[in-house]
Amino acid sequence: MSRVSLGRTAHVLKEEFPFRRYIPSGLTLLGLCCGVTAIRFALGGDYRAAVIAIICAAVFDLLDGRVARLFGVASAFGAQLDSLADLVNFGIAPSMLVYLWTLHRAHGAGWALALAFCVCCAIRLARFNVESVNPDPEAGPEPYFRGVPTPAAACLILLPMLLGFQFSDQILSSPLISAGIIALVSALMVSRVPTLSLKNIHVLPQFRGLVIALGVLMVATAIVFPWSTLTGGLIIYLIALPFGAVAFSERRQARRRLRMD
Repeated sequence: MSRVSLGRTAHVLKEEFPFRRYIPSGLTLLGLCCGVTAIRFALGGDYRAAVIAIICAAVFDLLDGRVARLFGVASAFGAQLDSLADLVNFGIAPSMLVYLWTLHRAHGAGWALALAFCVCCAIRLARFNVESVNPDPEAGPEPYFRGVPTPAAACLILLPMLLGFQFSDQILSSPLISAGIIALVSALMVSRVPTLSLKNIHVLPQFRGLVIALGVLMVATAIVFPWSTLTGGLIIYLIALPFGAVAFSERRQARRRLRMD
């Protein structure tokens, strides 16, 4: 959708929906409720339901910003509310889930890792907020994130659990495996490593039909095989991280050379 058509759509929505400005914040709060509910499920030992709740929180996180831009009601309040919800949904909830699932067997060390993940999540969100409010005017918009975004990080630390849902191998529930993944993902969150941003992917008109068909196929696969689909997507994302980092780093260096010339 072009900027002109998006602007026209936003104008129509402004006229037809007088309470439109509350919808994005409502979606954010629904996502927050999902994150808190995930903690409740985790405390009760229902780990599958807890993972589903976190996935629902990620879906609401994906929708609220897009709805705000579509309705033309993006605000500083909404951005701050979104960050607070993200800290719960993708910092506290997944780390508590992994701790209750396996890290508790590592006693104090396991709890320290869960705390470290929450701290890194808070740092990542705070840095993102500051850079969004005070962007570098000379750098221009960047087609990537700096560091792994919090929703992706939350899903990545759940990877051993997702594999455990599909395979009964006791090694998957070892606290050592989860500890290693949490340490790695925590470092990636606060790093400056360029990572893929779906917000800045522009699909050419001739490929939109194919992309829509692939999207529908992915949704259908996720409904029929939820755990294997999510696992496969996370593994692909994890493998693609170094390739994306190299590609974006080369692109950033090329832009710097152009500005110097």
